Amino acid sequence: MKKSAWMLLLIFTLLMAACAPAAGSMAKPTAAVMEKPTEAMAEKPTEAMIEKGTATPEAMTEKMMGAPAWFSARLTNVRTDETFTIADFKDKVVLVETLAMWCSNCKKQQGEVKALHEALGMEKDLVSIGLDIDPNENAADLKAYTEKNGFDWVYAVAPKDVIRELGSLYGDQFLNPPSTPMLIIDRKGKVHPLPFGIKSAQQLREFLDPFIKDSM
Repeated sequence: MKKSAWMLLLIFTLLMAACAPAAGSMAKPTAAVMEKPTEAMAEKPTEAMIEKGTATPEAMTEKMMGAPAWFSARLTNVRTDETFTIADFKDKVVLVETLAMWCSNCKKQQGEVKALHEALGMEKDLVSIGLDIDPNENAADLKAYTEKNGFDWVYAVAPKDVIRELGSLYGDQFLNPPSTPMLIIDRKGKVHPLPFGIKSAQQLREFLDPFIKDSM
């Protein structure tokens, strides 16, 4: 009996020794699993947000206001080589026409914009912008086009991402120059698409007057 009891004690001791390393090996992975998700979910995304600017107060304000991305796209005025964004004119009324130089309707519409400017005189609260949406046209040719026709307001060649967003937000017809697409951006940044077809200078003035008179 004593020999059997001694054998049982020896076997029990050996089993305990064999189990001890297994318990120790489980402790470290558990700690690692607890630490790594904490770093991934807290520190790294926060750094990424700061780098991309999404965590800045300005970016949060813009997101809340719902300003479309094309408002912040960097454009170049072909007449002056100065860069600008639509957001630069946030306190003004902006008249935007999407166009192509080959489009005869566009040229007629721009003639009406020119007549509008002559009728309004020095209206500092109005900014007119012509956006060339033909990917085959370039800034140098657009500048020559404006000089030849006496169109002395802001013109720029729209980048591809801006062209895509205009079509996505306001419809494919905004990418069809002969339909003379135009829109008004009011002082609060809200976009108001105008009817398609050539609008006379008088019609444009009637569309614009309520927004120009609205001093916020």
